[in-house]
Parts: sequence; C-alpha cells; structure tokens
Amino acid sequence: MSYTVHPSAIVDEGAQIGAGSRVWHFAHVCAGARIGQGVSLGQNVFVGNQVVIGNQCKVQNNVSVYDNVTLEDGVFCGPSMVFTNVYNPRALVERKSEYRHTLVKKGATLGANCTIVCGTTVGEFAFVGAGAVINKDVPAYALMVGVPAKQVGWMSQFGEKLNLPLQGQAETTCPNTGARYRLNGNTVSQIQD
Repeated sequence: MSYTVHPSAIVDEGAQIGAGSRVWHFAHVCAGARIGQGVSLGQNVFVGNQVVIGNQCKVQNNVSVYDNVTLEDGVFCGPSMVFTNVYNPRALVERKSEYRHTLVKKGATLGANCTIVCGTTVGEFAFVGAGAVINKDVPAYALMVGVPAKQVGWMSQFGEKLNLPLQGQAETTCPNTGARYRLNGNTVSQIQD
C-alpha cells in the first residue's frame, strides 16, 4: 500500500487512493471514491462513492464529500465546511436520482464552515471565506464572503488579495510572489511571461 490509513479509519474495498495520501482518524472512504496522490483526509472525513478528489488536496477535519462532488488538484477544504448534493431534500422523499454535480476547480480554497450548495462550480484559485454560503458559480480567482456569498475582491494563486477593482481593465502583481495578473472585464488571469 503506497498510502497511509489510520487504524481507526475505514477504506472500503475498491476505493482508489493515490501514492503518498493519508487517511486520518475515524475517516470513511467509500468503495467508488477516486482519490489522487498526496491527498490528506483529516479526522472524521467522509468520502462518498461518486466522488473524485485530485492530487495534493487537503480535506480538513469533519468534512463530508458527498456523491457528485469533484475536487480538482490542489483544493483546500477547511474544517467543518459543507457540501450538499440534493437541492431540496426531504427525509420522506428519495431524491438520489436528482443529485446535482458540484465542481471545485484547481487550487481553490473553501474556508472553515462555508457551505457549497450543490450544482455550483467554484473557479480556479477562488477563495471562499469562512462561513460563506455559495449558491451560484464563482469566477476564477474571486474572493467570496458572506451569506449568501458576494464577491469582494480577487486573490492570487499564492492566496494573497490582489489590488484590483471588481471589474474593468487593470493589471497588478501578487504582493508576495510578484506574479502578474490582468483583469479584463470581470475575469482575472495570470500573465504568463
């Protein structure tokens, strides 16, 4: 086995887990889960059957990654953040055929106690603040806070706030790395040299 599983964790037969990944105390990984390399699943994490988790993701304590959620490479899920997969759940109405897909793109951060309502896409390197509720798609590099979440800025790949307006035409650099970013309308991209 090229990954580590704590003795208290359960990994169902058939689950695919990449090299160098770690499954910590009391976690449960279902048989159909596909988990990449170098992933950390914290204490009391649940990973459903129809879940894909990319390489180098960190899923902190008390997070349930339910069916139809896909995390691309390098996604950070803060402690006790929440995914859903049914938009209008009822205990007395089975809606497993109505699961909505949720996609969290490369490098995004989902802060502690935030909620990602099913059917949404969180863009590359977006940053969702602690306790925010995401109920619509989030642009790449966007900084989102509040309930429901609103965009209040832009973030660099390094996780630093960029000095850019919410929309228009502008350029700036990451205050930590010096990487350059361009705002074009309401879209931010890193300028490749």
